[in-house]
Amino acid sequence: MTGQIELGLLVAQVQKSFGRHNALKGVDLEVREGEFFTLLGPSGCGKTTLLRLIAGLELPDSGHIFLGGQDITRLPAAKREVNTVFQSYALFPHLNIFNNVAFGLRARQVAAAEISRRVGDKLELLGLSGLEKRFPHQLSGGQKQRVALARALVNEPRVLLLDEPMSALDAHLRAQVQEELRRLQRELGQTFILVTHDQDEAMVVSDRLAVMRDGLIEQVGEPREVYSQPRNQFVAEFLGAANIIPARRDDGGRVVTNLGAFALARAPQWEEGRLAIRPERILLGDGGGGGNWVRAMEVREAIYRGQSLDVWLTPGGRAETESPRVRVRTHSRESIRPGDKVSLFFPPEDLVALD
Repeated sequence: MTGQIELGLLVAQVQKSFGRHNALKGVDLEVREGEFFTLLGPSGCGKTTLLRLIAGLELPDSGHIFLGGQDITRLPAAKREVNTVFQSYALFPHLNIFNNVAFGLRARQVAAAEISRRVGDKLELLGLSGLEKRFPHQLSGGQKQRVALARALVNEPRVLLLDEPMSALDAHLRAQVQEELRRLQRELGQTFILVTHDQDEAMVVSDRLAVMRDGLIEQVGEPREVYSQPRNQFVAEFLGAANIIPARRDDGGRVVTNLGAFALARAPQWEEGRLAIRPERILLGDGGGGGNWVRAMEVREAIYRGQSLDVWLTPGGRAETESPRVRVRTHSRESIRPGDKVSLFFPPEDLVALD
């Protein structure tokens, strides 16, 4: 076990079942000290169960959890250097903001002067100075979330766990809080672990992320890496729009599809499989020389999305039901209408052979 892993969080072959439901099926995970890590996946994939095991709110059936080199698998939640911010914020309605934030410190019998200093520091850090005497019902959703963060951070945990804390916010406030949360983590240099089903949120805040499905981790990596080089079809489609194209490898090392033959930057390991390419990576052009061009594609639908234009195309001259549909995302300045004929370029480095 390396020193870096010993300082961070290590989950080793953790399993957890609830009755006949296997929530986690032997999960292995490493979270580095001081990074913002996200557990991403659909409802029921096991991400919240994993978070609760790290927090000590549930115990695994088997496997081990280490923090800073210490085995905390059976350690009570109150003795772990971990704090959790819940989706509901779980603020005490009868306590004002100061006393909500100070609650954990008082439970640990920290001296009054130290409580005053630490609470004041965290309220200032989170832009809550001057709100100490207000009660939770007098705050906005964003302010409540900051109070929940302050209450967790004031205990100076080694790891801060965030269980979908932004799901109750409207889209504008959510985007604002995501940026603030990322800034806060960088400023503090603490380990943050976020659970979310929101792909955009995971991309914005994370140093690295893990995509989960059915109690297992499908892929771990930096957001750019996982987005650009998905391991399989589930990851490709869950982390954003993707064109999935059935293909087979020919004797010349290229892959053959219903759209034509393509060269890839990385040759596939299979004889038959699937390719993935993101809509924004496909280029519109005049069908110039060279390979990886598909000419005479017919525009079936174009949807304006402000800064971008989503276009669906099929090979010209074929019935739409018989042809593969290709989705392209281009700049909204492009003048494209249903019925237009265009050529598409599929860059070899952006065509990914899926496992």
